[in-house]
Amino acid sequence: MSLAALTPPLAPCFPGGNRLPRGYLFEGGPFVDRSRVHIRIHRRVVTGARRAGRENSGRRIRGGRIGPGRVLATSVAMVGLGSFALALLPDDRSAEGRPMVAPSRPGSALAATPAEPSPSGPSTQTTRSPVVPDTGRGTFSTGSASGAIAGSGKIWRYRVDVEDGSSLSADRAAREVAAILGHPQGWTAKGARAFQLVTSGPTDFQVKIATPATVDRLCGEYGLDTGGEVNCAVRTSVVVNLKRWMLGSPKFDGPLSEYRALIINHEVGHRLGHGHLTCGGPGRLAPAMMQQIKGLRGCVANAWPFDENGTYVSGPKVD
Repeated sequence: MSLAALTPPLAPCFPGGNRLPRGYLFEGGPFVDRSRVHIRIHRRVVTGARRAGRENSGRRIRGGRIGPGRVLATSVAMVGLGSFALALLPDDRSAEGRPMVAPSRPGSALAATPAEPSPSGPSTQTTRSPVVPDTGRGTFSTGSASGAIAGSGKIWRYRVDVEDGSSLSADRAAREVAAILGHPQGWTAKGARAFQLVTSGPTDFQVKIATPATVDRLCGEYGLDTGGEVNCAVRTSVVVNLKRWMLGSPKFDGPLSEYRALIINHEVGHRLGHGHLTCGGPGRLAPAMMQQIKGLRGCVANAWPFDENGTYVSGPKVD
């Protein structure tokens, strides 16, 4: 009888013989591929039996040689020990025989995705947009600042506030706004002005990123109807709608980071005294002061007041 015949058949990890990839994590710890462990045990059994045969082939015990029967008995014992060790490993199936799947975190905005795509068709994994809360606490936290000055000319001091309860980091938002305002194609081009991000003291304007309901309230105090969707600039406040900051706009053909730059450049542009512009002609860059969320009118989406050559991107004024 061969040693392979003494080894119990390998049970599939899942019904149908499908196995999870190595390294798959369950809630309680790493997945253990029982089939691989079983193969390792089987190999050790065979190797041990052969070694025992070689080592004892020339020795006498109580006046006789160790024959094939003794070697076979030793192998059977080792197989039994290996099977017992295998039984102690954690099972990778639920009590009903269904695959165990790590549960998703409560309140997660992203849908749980399968561990691996189906080999018979395209992946069913989908990425959902982040959930944006409609309301926050109405209070704000101020992002940290290094105090560095970007640009040259008159210095405009500003601060970045993020509404509490919006799940947005005030420090991260402040860094992103500072990078936008310090961009060479931004409002610092041609040395016309400079910006300094601060956390306290007097400011020329404040960038407030808030939930839709809070934006409606802040902008509505000055007679502006933002409808839970858009941003506004009122007096010294640049009010950014969290929905636009997190989701962008379907009208803007570009990455989210560029659309955030458009938001800041457009609203800060109002604070600097610039009014609305419209498309200057088909195929041309859309002005940053154009309300691109309402459509591009043949222009190309653009987030910056100045183009790569340092020319101001303009267009007809809108009354």
